[in-house]
Amino acid sequence: MNDLGNYEFVKTFVGLVSLMNPLGAIPIYLGFCNNKPDALCKRIPHVAGISILIILLISIWLGDALLQLFGISIEAFQAGGGILILLMAIHMLEAKQTPVKQTEEESRELSETEIKNMLSVAIVPLAIPLMAGPGTISFSIIQGNGLAEIPGGRLVLSLVVIAAAATAWLSLFLAEPIGKKLGETGLNIVKRLMGMVLAAIGVQMIAHGLIKLMPGLAG
Repeated sequence: MNDLGNYEFVKTFVGLVSLMNPLGAIPIYLGFCNNKPDALCKRIPHVAGISILIILLISIWLGDALLQLFGISIEAFQAGGGILILLMAIHMLEAKQTPVKQTEEESRELSETEIKNMLSVAIVPLAIPLMAGPGTISFSIIQGNGLAEIPGGRLVLSLVVIAAAATAWLSLFLAEPIGKKLGETGLNIVKRLMGMVLAAIGVQMIAHGLIKLMPGLAG
């Protein structure tokens, strides 16, 4: 596999983990597990990790077909996805929870509604939309399309997705010691660092998409 392919796979892994922001999900996970049975709380990371994996695998393998179904070009989707990722990065740089992932209304509804089935928390909101939200899905579709030309590209990309989902699982599985070790300040610092990475990825995606849509911009 060529150097470009290796670079793209590394960039994809870093981008996916930054978009998922699993450390940012730790306080939410701990909040849900407060005064809840330990046996159920320990199962949540497993269900969340599997849910994220399934969502992202569908995105990289079937994303192109979905775009064709709605008549959306990959260039337009790349520019739009870049804007979405850039907006998420700005919120992360401010150490805020991006409203793209979860609206205030959804947050209030979750806090006011008694969750009877604890395992549902692993899917909504931890997997969707907190870690496998619109930005993560958009990035996966775009990377899957870009790496499809490399022999075995999507197969290796699937391994990258597995590694990213495993990272999210590990962060939730070790949520309690990580939360105590880093504290709120440490989590915010990590969130800002991930925001910087996402900002660069978002700008690059927007630029590439616009250049393909309007070649005259390339000079």
